[in-house]
Amino acid sequence: MFAQLTLVVAASLAGPLLAAGTRGLLPAVVGELAIGALLGHTGFRVVDPGASAFPVFHALGFAMLMMTAGTHVDLRSQEMRRGAGRGTLALVAVAVVAAPAGFLVASLLGFDHPALLGVLLAGSSAAVAFPIIEENHLKGPAVSYLIAWIALADTVTVVLMPLTVEGGGRVAATLGGDAAIVAVGLLVLGAALWLRRLALVPGLVEMSRRRGWALQLRLSMVVLLLLLAVAETAGASTLVAGFLAGIILVHLGEPDRLALQISGVANGFFVAMFFVLLGAQLDLRALAGAPTAMLLAAAMALGAIAVHVAAALLTAPARRLPAGLSASAQLGLPAAAASLGLADHALPPAVAAAVVAAGCLTLLPAAFGANLLARPAGPGPE
Repeated sequence: MFAQLTLVVAASLAGPLLAAGTRGLLPAVVGELAIGALLGHTGFRVVDPGASAFPVFHALGFAMLMMTAGTHVDLRSQEMRRGAGRGTLALVAVAVVAAPAGFLVASLLGFDHPALLGVLLAGSSAAVAFPIIEENHLKGPAVSYLIAWIALADTVTVVLMPLTVEGGGRVAATLGGDAAIVAVGLLVLGAALWLRRLALVPGLVEMSRRRGWALQLRLSMVVLLLLLAVAETAGASTLVAGFLAGIILVHLGEPDRLALQISGVANGFFVAMFFVLLGAQLDLRALAGAPTAMLLAAAMALGAIAVHVAAALLTAPARRLPAGLSASAQLGLPAAAASLGLADHALPPAVAAAVVAAGCLTLLPAAFGANLLARPAGPGPE
């Protein structure tokens, strides 16, 4: 077990190395997926993602991926409030175009999940755009609009996507499970807000900081695991549970130290392992041998870029093209769809690989758009 685990963790180093070599234009997950494919079903088959404890690591990595995405969604922030109106209009504009586009592509290529295509085309990735916005301290109407748009898109598509994979027969049960997750999450949030009023809590937090207990990190993991347990019991999606855990942490006002700890545990270990193991699951040989699946990947990538740029041109207050490109990134959602589809046998191997490939194809133009957004605006309109 430990030899395989060592190999997977060492392989995850390919992600940061690739990201460093491309000066941030490609996220680390591209390298992690690529090295996973090389070691897994597509390549040398030295990593079996279904062996030993890997399914547990895969599930936890998936949940922590969604939790870190949720920590980027602060529905009470000033940026969200300033950009909420136009951001909502942008999301509506994308949905109006993405839904028929998804059904059209599915019809032309014989894909059995047209609603899934529509949701994926409408999705955005906070994990790509938000870190660049934060690192460059970007401000202004275009940035507020973009933050609101991506946060709303993430929130809506995270709920809808599992329903499109599950199939019509399980929609009611899945919605009931999601409602149970939200109910428990609200109870946890209420309890946490009440506990913070107690005089004992600040002293414990300070003692934890001085003595290295990482008490807040432990409590955050308890919240995540509790919501995952509810999802497992109710037959709902762990995607929703992880995302809600992240939103709860943001609502509680996670300190910088806790954010750094979560980032280290998630991005430094569990999420990196998830992407390597997902890459090992994917069968790129099946994709290469299926022209229809390759067309699907290209259509999804081009469609996502087109609908987001079109929505930005119609609704953005400024910096329209960079905003549209930045919002078009498909990172966690296609990976989540492929992971759920393979686990439930809802997606054939070639199609699951096509979904992830489409997401990867959007990352370069999205990162380019975010870098354009970081540059000073020119004198002319965009």
